[in-house]
Amino acid sequence: MNLEKVEYGGWPNCYRLSNDEIELIATTDVGPRLIRFGFIGGANEFKEFKDALGKTGGDEWRSYGGHRLWHAPEEEPRTYVPDNAPVELEEHDGFIRLRSPREANGLQKELDVSLDSASAHVRIVHRLINRSPWTIECAPWALSVMTTGGTCIFPLPPRGGHPEHLAPASSLTLWKFTDMSDARWTWGHKYIMLRQDQNDDSPQKVGASVVDGWAGYANEGRLFLKTFTHDASARYADMGVNFETFTNESMLEVETLGPLQSIAPGQSAEHVEEWFLFRDVPVPQSEADIDRDILPRVQSVLS
Repeated sequence: MNLEKVEYGGWPNCYRLSNDEIELIATTDVGPRLIRFGFIGGANEFKEFKDALGKTGGDEWRSYGGHRLWHAPEEEPRTYVPDNAPVELEEHDGFIRLRSPREANGLQKELDVSLDSASAHVRIVHRLINRSPWTIECAPWALSVMTTGGTCIFPLPPRGGHPEHLAPASSLTLWKFTDMSDARWTWGHKYIMLRQDQNDDSPQKVGASVVDGWAGYANEGRLFLKTFTHDASARYADMGVNFETFTNESMLEVETLGPLQSIAPGQSAEHVEEWFLFRDVPVPQSEADIDRDILPRVQSVLS
């Protein structure tokens, strides 16, 4: 893993992690925030909000884009504490650690980021630390803000039959603005897809308990894949989901959640994502496309 200090997006204090295939850029002027991820010389898989790049300070919460750590469930004002202040960066053996200042709600955020030396693989440890004198109940919530034009794919639990399987298998959470008739959704037998459309400004969101532990975003021949865990014995926010996706006209979010925890003073909660990036993967139009083009990639990293 190579690490060098660079300027990016108007922020002078950014750090570029790279190998021979991919690069990832973290800014320490705000955050913690990972603002770029992609093949070297290629497009940024993440959305960048140009009007926010390079800005620092102030009390306004800004959606810079990139990848961030929040705490679930989503509430005003706790979730929307601005991340406009500088963060610390520590170099460790094999990874870097980004650490935010203590938030007014008593929480402190850390991201441990490691890059495989020879493949398009990144590991992110998301950590919420309770720096207050009281116990805080929340969950680590990892949000990747993807650029426009792609399609999010995530699996439904393994299928079965009736009357052999009488118990429910998973949760699906809808928001009041979720429109299941919207043409951007594909509700399949084995998978759900959500397409990002720059010409449609109506928001859409859904949550799911993804027991298989993966979700992807296919865009312009590339596949961004993240893997994560599902703990059947744990409590999850938003009516029991460990995965959520949201879109509007400017981006699509691929979001994962750790379990809800009562974090005692001085204690922390962690949530891990593994990222993979693949070339030559067409955007799926059907479940057969997913089985042919995406599932083999998933199986290669989960095996």
